[in-house]
Amino acid sequence: MVDAIEDGRSGNTERVLLRSALAQGLVRFDATGQVEPAIAERWNMVDDGRSYIFRLGDATWSDGRPVTADQVVAALRRAVRVEAGHRLTPFLRSIDEIVAMTPQVIEVRLKRPNTELLTLLAQPELAVMRGAQGSGPMRRLAGEGVRLRAPVDPDAPAPVPADEVRLNGVRAALAVARFSEKRRDLVLGGAFADWPIVAAAGLRPADIRVDPARGLFGFAIVGREGFLAAPLNRAAVAMAIQTADLPAAIDANWSGADTVLPEAFDSAGAPALPPWRNLTEAQRWQTARAQVAAWGQPVTVRVALPDGPGATLLWGRTAAALARIGVRGQRVGIDAPSDLVLVDRVAPYDSARWYLATACRGCAPDAMTLIAAARNATSLPERAQRLAAADAALAADVAFVAVARPWRWSLVAPRLRGFQTNPRGVHPLNHLRGDTR
Repeated sequence: MVDAIEDGRSGNTERVLLRSALAQGLVRFDATGQVEPAIAERWNMVDDGRSYIFRLGDATWSDGRPVTADQVVAALRRAVRVEAGHRLTPFLRSIDEIVAMTPQVIEVRLKRPNTELLTLLAQPELAVMRGAQGSGPMRRLAGEGVRLRAPVDPDAPAPVPADEVRLNGVRAALAVARFSEKRRDLVLGGAFADWPIVAAAGLRPADIRVDPARGLFGFAIVGREGFLAAPLNRAAVAMAIQTADLPAAIDANWSGADTVLPEAFDSAGAPALPPWRNLTEAQRWQTARAQVAAWGQPVTVRVALPDGPGATLLWGRTAAALARIGVRGQRVGIDAPSDLVLVDRVAPYDSARWYLATACRGCAPDAMTLIAAARNATSLPERAQRLAAADAALAADVAFVAVARPWRWSLVAPRLRGFQTNPRGVHPLNHLRGDTR
């Protein structure tokens, strides 16, 4: 049995897992977070990333009818429209057209090169549905609750109850308690805010898995009035937060980060370092205090955080860091008006543009212009140069305070031999055991 943690921070974990099990796109993710065949059995990228051609396999809908190219094209066109309004919509604008070339071949034509299209197409938002039906690796069984099983092979032995996956969406504390009592085999969707519950549960270290997730974890500076209107003042706040080593408040093994980009990816330059990179720790505290004192008025900064004990620990260290430089911190809810808002997102694909666009919440117009220019670049070298310029502009604007990379955890029973941690933080339910697809 599988518990999916539901707390409003992880994009409705149970819904995402269920959709990924019942439906699939042209491609999907395997246990390592790599792209594998799904509706399409093979594909080719042509014209330097401006076109992808997919040959369909023998996929069937849940009612046994064959999946056709026309059905796939219609579903994907709906999913990539601006009106779809999901988290990937801003990153699908390079798609120009999706056409059925033959009953077995589909072409995705792009306005601009996109070498990460396959990773995007593997996301659950682009899983192909026909009404309520999907063609995914599992089927939903009738009865109470969410019960899933791989389609029955008529030539294989009859399925047994152990072949079923039972999926529940619950709060973290209940999920951890059930796992500790051996009433659950797997807990998915854990994030930093509930990590103290795991740390206090006394579980076997081998049962706790932490993904090496790529993405953003830090504060977007969304308040641009008063003290935070000036880049040097934003830098004072950012220096205090980065120097305070916030990840250590959650777990000693959680490493910090000081750049928006974890690596260059498709940017022409190395990740842009913050302006205070050459200052010692003592110099940072001294410079930040002096900047606040020069303002000459009381400074209050509203910090938006989610609920949960991990968020409370993070807030305690954040508030102490702000107080150390003479700033009063005020904690507010994650959706409340704020000056700093926590961004905790796993990257859906490996492009500098995703990181920069996600970090740029109310950033300076020149940074926004450069990010848009990178999106519209007509060649990969041009795109790389524009991304490097946008990264440098975002760092100079002090629009985002990088703190760490996302902390994602799962609890895994030993019999689930197919489970693997991965940078995407994806764990398909059909890849939990070594003997299943």
